[in-house]
Amino acid sequence: MNWLDEQHHGNVLYVAFGSFTQFDQNQFNELALGLALINTPFLWVIREDSKMEYPHEFKGHKGKIVSWAPQQKVLSHPAIACFVTHCGWNSTIEGLSNGVPFLCWPYFGDQIQNKKYICDELKVGLSFDKDENGVVSCKEVKSKVEQLLTDENIKSRSLELKEKVMNNIVKGGASLENLNRFVKWLKE
Repeated sequence: MNWLDEQHHGNVLYVAFGSFTQFDQNQFNELALGLALINTPFLWVIREDSKMEYPHEFKGHKGKIVSWAPQQKVLSHPAIACFVTHCGWNSTIEGLSNGVPFLCWPYFGDQIQNKKYICDELKVGLSFDKDENGVVSCKEVKSKVEQLLTDENIKSRSLELKEKVMNNIVKGGASLENLNRFVKWLKE
């Protein structure tokens, strides 16, 4: 968190793909090179058991690579500009509740539907496109990061949605009231 504290407000990409997503070496290289191409600091979570090797062209000096991060704290940090994610349900909820725009990279299961919801329904994120070989290229990473960071509509919708989420979980909010009704029903 100290590294994040030293970064400018709304300037850091948070890159995390959950516990199960695994890249092959080629896709890992493209992501690393894409991050190297952008002029934006990043916090990239790479699991400790990852066997990936960084391409020699990768220059990680703009970012910080860690094996674990307290995701809720990271996403609520004012330095975070966007969340590059696999769109797992917990990550989706944490990103939405913190008003952080998404760059979506789903792999399987609910992640694909969550990506559609984030990008097509809520319009608080963008999705990466794969090339003819099924790879998200370093140029695609650079392009989508730049597009998202300059899209004021996505940023403002993300913050509006955060406010709606927070209003629903406070006392008197719909989510809390529904939970209370459910607990009461269980006790009957």
